[in-house]
Amino acid sequence: MFRSVMRMFFATALLGLVGALPARADDAVLKPFVLGNTPAGNMEQVVTEVKAALKTQGFEEAGAYSPYPGATVIVVTSPELKAAAAKSEHGGFGAIQRVAVTDVKGKLQVSYTNPVYMANAYRMAEDLKSVSAKLEAALGRKEQFGAKGLTAEKLRKYHYMFGMEYFTDPSVLATYGSYDEALKAVEAGLAAGRGGTSKVYRVDIPGKQETVFGVGLKAASDKDKAMDDKYIMSEIDFRDTKSTAHLPYEMLVDGNKVYALYARFRIAIDFPDLSMMGSNSFMNIMSSPEAIRKALVQAAGGKP
Repeated sequence: MFRSVMRMFFATALLGLVGALPARADDAVLKPFVLGNTPAGNMEQVVTEVKAALKTQGFEEAGAYSPYPGATVIVVTSPELKAAAAKSEHGGFGAIQRVAVTDVKGKLQVSYTNPVYMANAYRMAEDLKSVSAKLEAALGRKEQFGAKGLTAEKLRKYHYMFGMEYFTDPSVLATYGSYDEALKAVEAGLAAGRGGTSKVYRVDIPGKQETVFGVGLKAASDKDKAMDDKYIMSEIDFRDTKSTAHLPYEMLVDGNKVYALYARFRIAIDFPDLSMMGSNSFMNIMSSPEAIRKALVQAAGGKP
């Protein structure tokens, strides 16, 4: 049994390495995050300046939180983002962009999700290039980072490796009699902190029965750490330029159902080059995808 399991892991690791090979030089590649400019000041001052800069470019703050010390995540939306989300199936996942201010060895980094990367990863009808330009105007753009890069074509059909979930394979967390009933259940679950969750934001998609919630995850004890934001990031966000804007996770109310992207997709799309085995690998958080799903099921009021 042990030998067969190890053969499976080595085979999937090989597939992962093949899938992570860089695209041809003549192909435009996209990376999940963008490193912006960092104004001088402490965390509080920089967060205030970042929020003000985002506002000047028409972004609305949907919510913010500190997932762990030395990190602040600001979630923004805009009429343009919400309109793009309304045109796409499960487009609510792309109705927001995440901006992070991270203290790295005493120096602050401002980074944000790459809208064009996310638009393709979430198979949206719009490419969000104009949103990208507005984020650049607000926060600067030193470089893309977080991966060797994937083409738009590869992103639109991305999964980490054989047998793992695509964007089109979300988890159904709960089912209700109506959209309003589903919304009330999620609001109640997050307010109660079920499963170690907390509400970071809520964005309603115009013209659709669709709402996206941002969800912070904090373990009540060490035995539950597999679902914890801080623990997971301590294992996978190990490079000098931090991918803090990976957080928070989402729950999507679409009609009478509550969905979440399964973490084997949701984590992998932001960390596509992470190895399957070894130090700082997916193996170290092997139990996290199911632990996250169970926490979100509790928050959604679904059945275990």
